[in-house]
Amino acid sequence: MEETKERKNSLEAAKDSPGRSVLKAISWRIMASTITFFVVFVIFRRYSDQSFAEMIQTASFITAIEFVAKLIAYYLHERMWTNIRWGKKWMPWDFKKRAWRKMYRDMHKASGV
Repeated sequence: MEETKERKNSLEAAKDSPGRSVLKAISWRIMASTITFFVVFVIFRRYSDQSFAEMIQTASFITAIEFVAKLIAYYLHERMWTNIRWGKKWMPWDFKKRAWRKMYRDMHKASGV
């Protein structure tokens, strides 16, 4: 019982706080949106007859919309995954215990005990 309680507490401690998720989302979006801005700018520069100022304005507008939409999507995705326990903490000794138990049961099933 104590081991289960300790394991639950360690998993709870491993969860990100909502504030941390927001900061992670913002930092990721700044980096990703900067890349988007440059990609859009290069495409418009190559395939558009717009002036330099118009290209900057268009790339900025697309980047701003993309920033907000994907910031919200990333935050929701991050919060969803925070509540999924799978893969949070992998303990090798758990695997070993389960493997030995399964092998023990299989041996006894085979022998008819």
